[in-house]
Amino acid sequence: LRKDVVDMIYKSTEGHIPSALCIIDIIYVLYKRVLKFNPKNPEWDGRDYFILSKGHGCAALYSVLAHFGFFSKDELKTYCKLNSILGGHPDRNKIPGVEATTGSLGHGLPIGLGIALAMKILNKPNKVVVLIGDGESNEGTIWESAQIAKNMSLDNLIVIIDRNKSQAYSFDYDYRKIWDSFGWDAEEMDGHNHKEIEEKLKMILNSNSKLPKVVVANTIKGKG
Repeated sequence: LRKDVVDMIYKSTEGHIPSALCIIDIIYVLYKRVLKFNPKNPEWDGRDYFILSKGHGCAALYSVLAHFGFFSKDELKTYCKLNSILGGHPDRNKIPGVEATTGSLGHGLPIGLGIALAMKILNKPNKVVVLIGDGESNEGTIWESAQIAKNMSLDNLIVIIDRNKSQAYSFDYDYRKIWDSFGWDAEEMDGHNHKEIEEKLKMILNSNSKLPKVVVANTIKGKG
């Protein structure tokens, strides 16, 4: 999968290699071991929802979706080329398996919050997992969503923070402490250890807590 990411971006001369490589373990384990989905029927009502809010890391998502059969791996060769379904940010209207069009930072979590609320209203068990960046966490919509999700007891919403400690305009924070102060169940994990990712996410998904959940994934930008 890492080779696919590097190959796609090198050949197209477009995209973000480091941002994709630091999240690819998380996304792979989610689809391999955690999420419920059907690649033959991406709109299956029983699926869990995954939203990549840090859309610039989309090459990782594309490689994983192709690996699990949402579309042909041959599509990866067209990445960022004219008329390709695979652009520099994920497009909900073009790509099977993509739940939200993202790219403008801070938008994916509010969308995920809306889906989680809809599942509650419909009394459905589907989970919603949103992956955000640490730099993205400077967006106000992240914290507005955090506050609303706690107030509405959206225990079906799980946020994963890609804490690669590399962002353009700010500093690293104790994200677990901050989210805990917003009333979320906060955990931490090694974002590259597959066993730990699987165990931590399954524990969170199966928790009896009525609070929304967040897990801070410590990652290395450009891992591998």
